[in-house]
Amino acid sequence: MPYEAIAALMFASMMLMLLTGQRVFGAIGFVAVVAAFFLWGDRGGYDLGFAAAIKLMKWYPLLTLPMFIFMGYILSESRIADDLYRMFHVWMGGLSGGLAVGTIGLMVLISAMNGLSVAGMAIGATIALPELLKRGYDKRMVTGVIQAGSSLGILVPPSVVLVLYAMIARQPVGQLWLAGVLPGLMMAAMFILYIVIRCRLNPSLGPILPKEERDIPMSEKLRLLRAGLLPLVIFFTMMVPFVNGWTSLVESSAIGAIAAFAAAVIKGRMTRQVFETSVRKTLGISCMFMWIILAALAFGAVFDGLGAVKAIESLFTERLGLSPWVILVLMQLSFIVMGTFLDDTAMLVIVAPLYVPLVGALGFDLIWYGVLYTITTQIAYMTPPFGYNLFLMRAMAPPEISLRDIYTSILPFVLVMSLALTMIMVFPEIALWLPGYVYGN
Repeated sequence: MPYEAIAALMFASMMLMLLTGQRVFGAIGFVAVVAAFFLWGDRGGYDLGFAAAIKLMKWYPLLTLPMFIFMGYILSESRIADDLYRMFHVWMGGLSGGLAVGTIGLMVLISAMNGLSVAGMAIGATIALPELLKRGYDKRMVTGVIQAGSSLGILVPPSVVLVLYAMIARQPVGQLWLAGVLPGLMMAAMFILYIVIRCRLNPSLGPILPKEERDIPMSEKLRLLRAGLLPLVIFFTMMVPFVNGWTSLVESSAIGAIAAFAAAVIKGRMTRQVFETSVRKTLGISCMFMWIILAALAFGAVFDGLGAVKAIESLFTERLGLSPWVILVLMQLSFIVMGTFLDDTAMLVIVAPLYVPLVGALGFDLIWYGVLYTITTQIAYMTPPFGYNLFLMRAMAPPEISLRDIYTSILPFVLVMSLALTMIMVFPEIALWLPGYVYGN
């Protein structure tokens, strides 16, 4: 059987298993090991999984994964995120749409705390959404704000998904994180600009808070400012030594975890339940990502052995005559389609053995492409009719918010994200300037 047919059969088998409800790592790893068994015999099949596991265990930066996840859960479970929203509530309430703007700020800081979009969605839906609805904000506006803000979770460092991409694409995690900073902040600024303009044109969408809620002593405002900015202090405590070269990435992640733990202890919120819940959730998420990476390495090894990447490159560039940019756009569109039924990690693991080497062969920067991937998958998450984030929002939203409201709410923000994606594609330096400046590339 031709190698191209074997590659197509592997993809078809994997997709069939996923559609039957199998776990992502199980479907991908099973197909990889079975394919290796039939291609290279029982010895090859056994060695493939073992070699992938050894490669995973030897990847030192992987230690950052549980550290950052633990840091995020400590800060969220100890309800330090509540202080953040209270700070934005007081300081931004005098602006039309100010609480929605503050919610975007909350999401940026939560992203710097956790690195997972689901965490931002959960905190936004449980803390911000009830407050916004109670104060007369338009339900479609605020639903879209929370979904869009949560999309920053896998772009603003420390992004857990970019750690996964770094492992699969064999790129430095530190450079990928720095590449996500300016695009993430740019998207947040574009969301805020859209909210301000729309609420200025229609003030009923985001009414100003009553004066009695804003009229509090300056000393209380400053106290809330100090409490709310605590996660930002933890973030800079962790990132400044790393950016200046004083600590390694793993050492910085340990500093972040220790700082978050110490902050919860000092504020008197580190209970046995908070610690146990944080550890359990950290273990669950870390193990999930490790299994996915293990399966991806095994699957990628089979594709390397088949030479499938070179065959597909030849198909696109020689037989079909497509330009590199057309191929890149088609890749991004395929993420939109896959996002109707897969999450971001599954999308990356499924297509990484093909897309990442192909992007490099076409002459594109893999750090830059990592940023494009994260933005595109978040757009896919929020694109009707079957966006992953849409159903998460429906599960968390109160009954008065219908699925139709959720679909309608996200469309303007999807357009804003698409504009941001286009800008980064046209001007790659938006993503590449900061890592180039820090690392001297």
